[in-house]
Amino acid sequence: MPVDWFGFSYAALVASGGVIGYVKAGSVPSLAAGLLFGSLAGLGAYQMSHDSKNILLSLIASGTLAGVMGFRFYNSGKFMPAGLIAGASLLMVGRLGLKMLQKPHDP
Repeated sequence: MPVDWFGFSYAALVASGGVIGYVKAGSVPSLAAGLLFGSLAGLGAYQMSHDSKNILLSLIASGTLAGVMGFRFYNSGKFMPAGLIAGASLLMVGRLGLKMLQKPHDP
């Protein structure tokens, strides 16, 4: 089974966004949310690396972030960080949706 590099990259982006929010603005909620959702996305990528149909955790994490950060982007109009994370999360949700539609491969 191939490693889900896209999923791990997404997880790193989310976690690093939380760390950057903390460093730049001293925002503890940004740090906590970034590390929580980055960890969930990383665990989801790990699960998908072992079973490509095991997408539930990744879908929950990226779907939640797409909604929350999309709402923040809509209200603020600021691309950084809300628009970036919302866009990356939407791409991830789309990717996972396509994986759900794929037929299983015979071993």
